[in-house]
This record gives sequence, structure tokens and C-alpha cells, in this order.
Amino acid sequence: MAVCQNCLCEERGVCVNRFVGVVVSIGLAAGFAVAERTAPAVFHVDSEAGNDNAAGTRPDTAWRTLDKVNTATLIPGDRVLFKRGGLWRGQLTPQSGAPDARILYGAYGDGAKPILQGSVARDQADEWNEVRPGLWATRKLEPRLLGQSADLRGATWGKHNEGGAAVRIERVQEDGITFTRVTCETPGKARNHIQLWGPAVTRPAPCMILRLRVRSTLPFTLETVRAMRNRAPYTTVLASDKRIEVGTSWQTVEVLMLLREAINEVPRLHINLGDTLPAGAVFDFETLGLWEASIEHCKPIPLDVGIVILNHGEKWGVKKWALEEVKAPLDYWYDPDGKRIFLAWPANPAEAFHSVELALTRHIINQGNKHDITYDGLAIRYGASHGFGGGNTQRITIRNCDLSWIGGGLQYWKTRKDGTRYPVRFGNAIEFWSGARDHLVERNRIWEVYDAALTNQGNGDDSHQINIIYRDNVIWNSEYSFEFWNRPASVVTSNIVFEFNTCVDAGICWSHAQRPNPNGAHLMFYHNPSKTSDFIVRNNIFCRSSDRCTRMWNVWDGAPTLSNNLYWSPDKPIMRWTEKTDYAQSEFVRYQSELRLDQGSLVGEPQFVNPAARDYRLKPGSPGSTLATDGGPVGARIQ
Repeated sequence: MAVCQNCLCEERGVCVNRFVGVVVSIGLAAGFAVAERTAPAVFHVDSEAGNDNAAGTRPDTAWRTLDKVNTATLIPGDRVLFKRGGLWRGQLTPQSGAPDARILYGAYGDGAKPILQGSVARDQADEWNEVRPGLWATRKLEPRLLGQSADLRGATWGKHNEGGAAVRIERVQEDGITFTRVTCETPGKARNHIQLWGPAVTRPAPCMILRLRVRSTLPFTLETVRAMRNRAPYTTVLASDKRIEVGTSWQTVEVLMLLREAINEVPRLHINLGDTLPAGAVFDFETLGLWEASIEHCKPIPLDVGIVILNHGEKWGVKKWALEEVKAPLDYWYDPDGKRIFLAWPANPAEAFHSVELALTRHIINQGNKHDITYDGLAIRYGASHGFGGGNTQRITIRNCDLSWIGGGLQYWKTRKDGTRYPVRFGNAIEFWSGARDHLVERNRIWEVYDAALTNQGNGDDSHQINIIYRDNVIWNSEYSFEFWNRPASVVTSNIVFEFNTCVDAGICWSHAQRPNPNGAHLMFYHNPSKTSDFIVRNNIFCRSSDRCTRMWNVWDGAPTLSNNLYWSPDKPIMRWTEKTDYAQSEFVRYQSELRLDQGSLVGEPQFVNPAARDYRLKPGSPGSTLATDGGPVGARIQ
């Protein structure tokens, strides 16, 4: 087996951990050893009456928390059922099944769909204080030191290089002091091109403080220090937002790390240097120790807040990027250092609104590198990244789920040609990123999404996207109903089918006016150089949008097939073609003739059964009621 020189991480299955034994969980599930269990089981989860120490195999012995679900050892064919009417806050990290025995995450009991919610509540008056008249803040992060958890002096660190980057790592002694030295021979172009892996964090706590000494012959900014799993998926357990300005003289710094996710393995300290350590720099550092701290008294908000949702959507906040920009009522700013938000409102927000939810920037369901999973009958809401997110997935079905109020968290800052910067924000309700194949998304209801309700997209040499079907979904009030692009030109996109979906009011949503690029469209096809074939959009309803129905950025290598769709866009273009030509609804026949798209499609105002109640089935005799390729109605038939 090939082993990376000095590497302490498992990378793509070829690196071996040489210095710290990884804890392999063989745990217990349902009261018996996992190694002895070969038959699939059903596990129940009850947010009110459950107990994580129970077996979980009956409703009266249900588990209680997402942490238990995430860390339980499941086998192919298992079913995890959440009690209807329950609510769980946090992130679900699913486990993979097998092609002939999927793992199911579903529901049991009576009542409303079980809710997986990605927000924290701040609906108690004592959780807010008035900074000045009309400006309110949640509690500031002020950790209280409890005691040392680990002495890390003399800890061994290793390196991992990729993307042409190269560093040399060694232990050095100077003036009687021993430390780790990293010499940058070739810098990286991306953050992960130079990685340092360090000692295990054997007892992760909700808040930990890492003390270390640092210096560098060339100044740079150290941006990412965390504790994470050292093999795929590389789950972050403890994370810090602190930016450390490393100078030429020794300095001792404290890095505050908050718990992101519990896993059933021991994480390790990890530092990314790929795009920050300059060529020729000699970076010296020594980890001194880890301390545990208490934060229960201040209830910090650990991640960027992408949406402030008031009274479950009656009102919402407008995100700003500096405190001085918070001026108008409902403007807010997330303070990454104090882990709090500032919100403009005349009175205490918890007294003015009965519900105050702060959507956090993480996927509600993080399914990266997973396969053979079915989700059925869940409600996914109030998350500032993606509802379902993660790359390199296979054989996933998402069925009968409700997804709402998704996106808005900071993803990264982008620089324009004139040098100015603007924020790129998450996210999508259901996203298949990069490599994705054999997925089915059907009979879901999706609304109030910052970007796309549905999307498969990617960028990388492994970004092949094959056999993905979206059907019978109802979408309203999302910036895009369906977004697609795939890069580079060497990858394949094949057999993507978008059919029998009802898409209403694209771009008419909470996020539209807050975007740096208001850009509503039902079909948003950004630049796509991939080798594309059998890309089919048929039997759908596209009704009203803020900007246009379809935006086609470039001519693909393999044109899409659009047919038998019903359009209604009386005051906005049906199509913006390659950023050059807009086709108005009144020019629909010319659009069909010149582009050879949407043969069999027509323009007409759909007559819905009860749009006020979001019943978007077509009435008998409505335009589109016999338009589908099978002679029946277009749009979602099962609602």
C-alpha cells in the first residue's frame, strides 16, 4: 500500500494513520453487538418521549436525538423513522445502504410530517439586549475556562500535499525549545493543497480553546484551524472562525473552537495552508494544549445566520455585512467574533414576535459521499446552506418531503473585474453536487429558497452526472425552480429528466431583493461545457417569474429537449438565449421556430384548483389539461 511521506491522514484510501490509533466503533445498536446483527431493523425516534439509551426498536423504546441517529451503527436495509408531529434541531448525517438494501429515513405515527430544522430559536426576551434605541443583540460569546483537557506540547504533526503544492515538515530545536517547522517549497492554489494533520482530540466538548505559539519568516493569515475526521467524509467536529495574523516574532494565540457535529470516531487537529502560506515561508508553531470552556450561560450562535425568520415566515430579516449597515427595521448582521446577531427593530424581537428562528449555515441533511438512501415524508426547513447537500452521491431517492426557507448563509466572497467584492450566499433545497448518478426526486413541495429548489451541478474531473429524474414536484417562491451547469468539458452529463413538475412565481421570494444579482427564472441553465446528452424537460408548468422563464447561458454540446410544457409569463421573457436574445411570450412561435425548442409546448394561463391553498393541480378544461405526452395534464399530478 502506498503511503504519503509523513502523512497522518487517510487520503482517498491510500494513506495510513501511523501515530494515533483510530477508535473503531463497533458499538451497540438495539441492545446487541453490531457485529452479530445481520437482519435489518426498524428504529424509532421521538423528540419528546424518546431516550437515547433505549433500544429504539419500538415506539415505546424510541431514541430521542439526531446525535443518536447520526452516531448509531446502521446496516443496509435498516429504517429510521421519526415520529410525526416531532421536531429535531440540527443536522442529519445519513448512512449508506446497499444497492439491494437501502437505508430509509421516514416517518411513523399520525400528524404532521416530522420536522428536521436547521435553526436556533431566540424567542425569549432575556436572550436579547438593547444596544441602543432600535438596535438589539443576542448574547455575546464569553466563554468561561473550566480546565485543561489535553497537554499537546511535543505533539506530532504530519503533512498532506496535492495540486502541485509542496512543503517540508520537521521537528526543530532552538534555544532549548522544540517545535514543528513547515517550509513552503511550492504554495498551493486552493486551501486544501497543503494540509497539516495533528494530534487526536479525544474528548471533544461544546467549546474548546486551543493555545499555540506561532511565527513565520514571511507574514500570512492562518484561517482554518479545526478538529475533523481524518478520512472521507471529512466531517468537521470542532471549528474556529478566528483569523490569526502570523508575524515574524513568536506570539501565543488562543483559538476558540465550537462543536459542529458529533461523530463516533476521534477527530484530529487540522490546519489548511494551501492558499495562504507564501512561497519560501518558514512557518514555526507548537501546540501547547486544549482547554474546555463553558458557554451555556451565553448561548452563542455558532454559525453564520442566513435568514432571520419571524412568525414562521410572516416577516424576515435583511442580511447586512457590517454593523454600520444595519439601519432599516429588520436589517441584521451576524458578528462572527461575538457569535451573535444585531437586529434593527423598535422593540425586543422576542416580545414583538412569537417565533424568532435564526437559520444556520450548514446543510440540514449532509449526504456527501453517501449512497443507497431513501428519504420519505420528512419536513426540512430553516437552514441557511442546502436542505439536502453534499457531493459524490449514488442511488438516492427523496420523496414526499416538504422543504422551505432554505439558504442565505455566506459561502464565500467573490471579486469582480473592477476589484470590488460581493458575497456569494448559499443555497439550494435539493442539490446533487459533482459526481451524482441514479437519483430520483419526486412528489416534494418546495418553497422560499434563496437559490434553486432543485439542482444538479458540479465542477471537477469526477463531476459525471448520470440518470437523475425530477418528477411530480410542486415549487413556488424560489429564485430558481431548476438550476443546472456542469464543468469541465471532459465530464459527462446524461439522462437528466425534469418532468411533470409545477413551478410557480420564480424569483418572487424572500431572497430576491437581497441578492447581489436578482435573477429569478424557472430554468436557470448557467454555462455548461460538459458532454451533455438526453437532457429532457417536458410536461411541466412554468407560471410567472420575476425576470424570465428560462435562461440559457450557452449552446451546449448536446442540446436539451424541451417539449410539451405550459408557459405563462405575460410580462417577462419566455427565454433569454445565450445572453443575447430575449423572446417575449408574444414571440413564442418565433422562439420555437428559431431555436427548435419546446415543440409541442404552448402558452396559456393555468387554471389551478385552489392556488391560495397551494393546490396547483389543473382544473378540467384548463390550458395544459391535455398537453402532456400521454394526453393528460401537465404539471405535478400527485399533490
